[in-house]
Amino acid sequence: MKKPEVKKSKQNKSDGQRGQDATDNNEKHEIRPGQSLELLKELHILTRDGKLNQDSRRKLKQVYHLYQFIEPLLESLQKDHADISLVDHGAGKSYLGFILYDLFFKVGQSQSKAHIYGIETRDELVQRSTELARRLNFPGMSFLTLSVADSITSDQLPDRIDIVTALHACDTATDDAIQFALKKKARFMVLVPCCQAEIAAELRKNKGDAVRNNPLSEMWRHPIHTREFGSQITNVLRCLQLEAHGYQVRVTELVGWEHSMKNELIIAEYKGLPAKRPAERLAEVLKTTGLESMQRRFFVTP
Repeated sequence: MKKPEVKKSKQNKSDGQRGQDATDNNEKHEIRPGQSLELLKELHILTRDGKLNQDSRRKLKQVYHLYQFIEPLLESLQKDHADISLVDHGAGKSYLGFILYDLFFKVGQSQSKAHIYGIETRDELVQRSTELARRLNFPGMSFLTLSVADSITSDQLPDRIDIVTALHACDTATDDAIQFALKKKARFMVLVPCCQAEIAAELRKNKGDAVRNNPLSEMWRHPIHTREFGSQITNVLRCLQLEAHGYQVRVTELVGWEHSMKNELIIAEYKGLPAKRPAERLAEVLKTTGLESMQRRFFVTP
């Protein structure tokens, strides 16, 4: 009996099509329902033909990982009022702001007066983000060409802000963001500090004087330890400062940001907690490490 002819090329094509369908389905599952594909293309998370490569898949994972920390804070605020205000310091290309708006604020934008402000020093990025928000019809987004320090006194921002974010704001810019949030009586802060150089310089300057008889100074005696300890103690001082202002502080790791060693995530919520003990500890740490000159930066009273 003659065996039936197998049309291999057709079978192979079918297999290839099934493989492509499986890839498309996997990519659809990785992108959240309702997510703007045009936005993801503009942010270079999706290719122009709507595909995810390895690098863009990593970026998407990072953004969603951060979003899962911020979403519950926004939901908590939304229970109290709809017109949530958020300021993103050092916004850059405003990845975070756009993703937050797209996933959380876009659905109710016609009824809500919620607003996201992106603060960035590079005017070309501010103009690009402004144009993108207009093109996507995101009316609740605006962008300002300001430094974090200048934003503290700027009249272009409301007197009160609900949530302040600062991701990889370099060195003292994170402290400026904290000062901004304290002035604006922010209920939440989400901070990923970066490049803490100021404290390390101060530790080097005072290494032979104020801490001469302090055995703990061995923790920063060697130059490489000075840099590492300076980074660590900076964030410890920031947490104590926030607690001294009545905030409840949680420190965790921003998993998935393998491209950066600076992945410490600080989340602070104002609770009106007792502030005396943290303030005393803050003063003690500054004295013990010979950093009394930093009291103005890590202030306790506004």
